[in-house]
Amino acid sequence: MSNENKIRDAADAIKGLAEVIPVYQDGLQPAVREIGVGLQTIAKTIHIALAPISALVWSYDNLKEFLSTRVAEKLRHVPTDRIITPEPHVVVPALQALQYTGHQENLRELYANLLATSLDAETSEQAHPAFVDMIKNMSPDEARIMRLFSVRRTFPVIDVHMFPKGQQGYVVAMRSYSWVGKEAGCDFPHLTPNYLDNLARLGLIESPGAYAIGSPTLAAPNTYEPLEQCEEIMKFKSEVEAEGDRIEFGRSFVQLTDLGRQFCRACVIEKSSAAANGRL
Repeated sequence: MSNENKIRDAADAIKGLAEVIPVYQDGLQPAVREIGVGLQTIAKTIHIALAPISALVWSYDNLKEFLSTRVAEKLRHVPTDRIITPEPHVVVPALQALQYTGHQENLRELYANLLATSLDAETSEQAHPAFVDMIKNMSPDEARIMRLFSVRRTFPVIDVHMFPKGQQGYVVAMRSYSWVGKEAGCDFPHLTPNYLDNLARLGLIESPGAYAIGSPTLAAPNTYEPLEQCEEIMKFKSEVEAEGDRIEFGRSFVQLTDLGRQFCRACVIEKSSAAANGRL
């Protein structure tokens, strides 16, 4: 039996997802009848504004095609006898989530890799059921960042501490400043500190002793200087010093956790990659 047929069989085993509940029903009408003319106009406007989203909700046919094309492509180097029926507690939630995120390429690829991992007898144990909810709680930019972490486990970050003239203590003017978002190709790199917070909340990355001067740092020479001396930081430093204040840098780093490495093997790295075979 071919890989494609085995994957189709695995998809057929999950036919409980065949019924995709329509997002938009005429159930709005009873509600509209209960409100005034002015609110009717608003309700109709909302209905029109949301209507395009209905085209983004995947049907079971979309999901089945996805399994037998994109997921099959990821399994092209896996021997046929290793293709298994995956655990429902991983695959069913993943397919349900794909109904609403399948149009987002970066998130779709994470699900595709997770499904491929769960279909391979040699890697299925890496497909943790929590990974589905983790992906559901990621933005496309955060998916890009996890792809970057899959090829480089640790990144330097700095906090910019401003010491106002004549005052005790400091304020954090910039937190977790790094080039992670830019290197990952994020659409909104200025939100990188927030992205790192969320990925840390999910348990995929960590920042040992962050937000304090003297926290654990990376030992390699010339690790932090490019960040501290970049154009954006130097411009801010000049503005602060012109007001008679001063700045200092708190050095730290962000790195993958053990769970994050497992997530990368299961959801980020293509199965044909050497890193996917346990060398991440």
